Amino acid sequence: MDEHVTPIRRLANLDAIRGVGVLGIFFLNIYFMGNSFFGYAPHAVQPISDITIELLSNFFLEGRFFSLFAMLFGAGMFIQFQKYQSQLAQPSSQKHLKQQKWRLYWLILFGIIHGVFIFPGDILLSYGVSGLLAFKYRYLDADALIRQAKWFIFMSLIPITLISLSPGDQVYLRDSTLFMEQLSAWTGSYSDQLIMHLTMFGYMILVIPLTLMWFIAGLMLIGMALYKREVFSKGLDANTLKQSLFWALTLSLVDSVLSFSGNTILVALSDVVLLLSALACALVYIHIICLLCQNSSQRFTALQNVGKLAFSLYILQSIVGIILLRYLAPEWQQQLDRTGYMSIAVFYTIVQLLLAHWYLRYFKQGPLEKLWRYLVLRRG
Repeated sequence: MDEHVTPIRRLANLDAIRGVGVLGIFFLNIYFMGNSFFGYAPHAVQPISDITIELLSNFFLEGRFFSLFAMLFGAGMFIQFQKYQSQLAQPSSQKHLKQQKWRLYWLILFGIIHGVFIFPGDILLSYGVSGLLAFKYRYLDADALIRQAKWFIFMSLIPITLISLSPGDQVYLRDSTLFMEQLSAWTGSYSDQLIMHLTMFGYMILVIPLTLMWFIAGLMLIGMALYKREVFSKGLDANTLKQSLFWALTLSLVDSVLSFSGNTILVALSDVVLLLSALACALVYIHIICLLCQNSSQRFTALQNVGKLAFSLYILQSIVGIILLRYLAPEWQQQLDRTGYMSIAVFYTIVQLLLAHWYLRYFKQGPLEKLWRYLVLRRG
């Protein structure tokens, strides 16, 4: 390994990045808290505000925080592995390595529970499965990790493209027959919702080994490489930053052109381009946060607090969003435009910042973070 192992300590930059990620992901998931299959129902004639928000989302939101989290997860796994390396001379070293794998096993279980009983748009299951694959490559140097990541991402894009291009004969528009049927189903009894959750979850179980597992594992390998190159401490080098900016802007523009083309095939292809633009943009976000935070616990404290509670806040987002859009105000699915959904996301972002600040005044660890740690230590 050509990179030196840095001292193991909590990186304030990672907490701040994680905070941005968990807050940002709600701006996308909110559209799927009501109808978790189709998501936001567009108007037959889209208002200017919807077009504007969708365009901005293509450049700054879509897929960005998914990629951000995956790279952070990869870096986090390697940090845990560094702890194992530092304990090689101790009798407990093998136990520590076993605990790392059990962290992923328990995450998979949390993902199953979350995906089936709360929100079928879960990412925890995919992260756990992908983590088991990515962890096998932890010994590679940064360059080798990047090469392997490229292969994984390329391999995943082929089936993802084929699935995206598969024909769909249903048009989902606001106030259409399909929309009203879906609205009734997703705001019906919990048992009816549970059946739809199970259907979506079953589909995900089939799709993950073909697509998401490889793509997310590729992102995690990039995260490991970034950590080995000290990007999470110092940011990107000038050349990588220029390339990331170029591809983020170029691919986001291509994605927007395709998604607004009105051609079914081109719109489907825009979903594939989005994945690549999201990766480039996420790298830029990482650089900006590292540059501004500078690994200081005194900077972006509010974001760092959210980052320390990322697991608990992510699950809470699902609970709050689903209770709001399926039970308390289901009519909002029919009434709200994108501005309304964004307003909810902005308001709840403020709530999360305040909640994290208050919680960490009295507790050192989030409830789910604490439970996860307890289960890993007990089983490992």
